[in-house]
Amino acid sequence: MDASSSATLHPYWPRDLLIPTYVANDRSMSEILAFLFSVSGVFLLATWLVSGQKGEQLGTWRRLAVCWFAVCGFIHGVIEGWFSLYYDIIPGDQSFLSQLCEYFEVISANNFTVCMETVTAWFWGPFSFWAIYAFLTNKPYRFVLQLIISLGQLYGAVLYFYTEHRDGYAHSELGHPVYFWFYFVFMNTLWIVIPLSLIVDSWKQLSAAQSATDNNGSMKSKRK
Repeated sequence: MDASSSATLHPYWPRDLLIPTYVANDRSMSEILAFLFSVSGVFLLATWLVSGQKGEQLGTWRRLAVCWFAVCGFIHGVIEGWFSLYYDIIPGDQSFLSQLCEYFEVISANNFTVCMETVTAWFWGPFSFWAIYAFLTNKPYRFVLQLIISLGQLYGAVLYFYTEHRDGYAHSELGHPVYFWFYFVFMNTLWIVIPLSLIVDSWKQLSAAQSATDNNGSMKSKRK
């Protein structure tokens, strides 16, 4: 069997991509998606219930933002963390997390993907859980954390879309309702829209705090 024929024994794009260690997953896509959304749902529900115990301190919008960070902590810390550690064996590994990564990561593990996912896993994952703690305990740096995490997520998502555009969308079947529009476009657009809204929110909160500090300083100067 020549290289050209062996290159097409996997379901990924581009079709001529060489993945010599590839082994087909033994779990169906529905099983993997059920796990992903079930665990994400548990994180959402648990965080929503815990945040509700803060009473008037956290409104609905803020509780939803905290829930978002809980899901981010799981996805960044666990899924992308697994990818950053085992990207070189994922194509042939049959562990559940490796099979999950195959559906959501570029299986060729190019340098950009490995570097970006490693930064995301080891910074934005722990920072997301830190942000949850900061909001639940009303720490003064909570919006600084929100701004840092959201900027990192937005930057990563924009680079992901832009590099794929420059590659001519070679890693997906252009126009496919599931693999292109759902996995690639919709799922990744979430990491642009939500972080962008949180950046605007952080901007407003931090600007208001600085304005209050400036006004307080002006009043003290006048008293002198």
